[in-house]
Amino acid sequence: MSIRPTVELRKAMPTMEGAGVKLHRAFGFQDPTELDPFLLFDDFRNDRPEDFLRGFPWHPHRGIETITYVLQGTVEHGDSLGNEGTLGAGDVQWMTAGSGILHQEMPKGNIAGQMHGFQLWANLPSSLKMTAPRYQDVKGKDIPEIIDDDGTRVKVIVGSFWGKSGPVDGIAADPQYLDIFVPAGVKKTFKIDTYRRAFAYVFNGSGKFADASDPFGVLLEKEVMGEEVNIRDLSGNRTLVRFGTGEEVTVQAGPEGIRFLLISGAPIEEPVAWHGPIVMNTQDELRQAMRDLRNGTFIKPAH
Repeated sequence: MSIRPTVELRKAMPTMEGAGVKLHRAFGFQDPTELDPFLLFDDFRNDRPEDFLRGFPWHPHRGIETITYVLQGTVEHGDSLGNEGTLGAGDVQWMTAGSGILHQEMPKGNIAGQMHGFQLWANLPSSLKMTAPRYQDVKGKDIPEIIDDDGTRVKVIVGSFWGKSGPVDGIAADPQYLDIFVPAGVKKTFKIDTYRRAFAYVFNGSGKFADASDPFGVLLEKEVMGEEVNIRDLSGNRTLVRFGTGEEVTVQAGPEGIRFLLISGAPIEEPVAWHGPIVMNTQDELRQAMRDLRNGTFIKPAH
């Protein structure tokens, strides 16, 4: 078996979206081939309600799928097709925008005012860009969790892993989406299909992702003895880990353990024409989407 090399470690960058929601973006609106079929990944973690309560008011999507995973707080959602509901802690929503949908997402904090969740965008192939929109809302209690003998815990949100299958299905990118915790000091290896693009997103604790050479850290500026210096940190909180090709990923957990998402999918390898929340294959298709928005034909009738 070959270990996937760690080709890049990148800290998620603070940004603002929606009506003023402060979040951290691990990737997005850059090179769409980098993690094809995935386009964007946001970490919306806040302890101050004023940083997220304005939410994400009505906006369009076409040509993609959005995957929302809530860890703390709730997200109320509604759309132009009349769907509405609330995602709670541990819940997942997989929305296939397809031919077009208008929706809104309004985060609410828990009793302590905390909100924490992730949103991932997955591209759709040209054959499914104009498919009918649909939702898959999954409650946390329906997501299988596997606990290994060494204390490693894996929640299987999408795909199959260690004999369990996640409750979300029928996704174009045929992804695997795992929420993994490895206890302090434990070294663990996870298999990934060789033909998939893969990344990890560390959101709690720390650890080293090993490859054929020595693991390395993220170059960060930190204050030491009153002076700003550049140092190498272990892969830690809000860190994107991008892997090369191979059959497995190995992580050595730090002193407090490590929790991360491990996500992989089959690349689509098609042209991308991208403007905001609309992702098509050509500029002509993108211009048509803009015309549809202007003239009120963006939402297609159900067949």
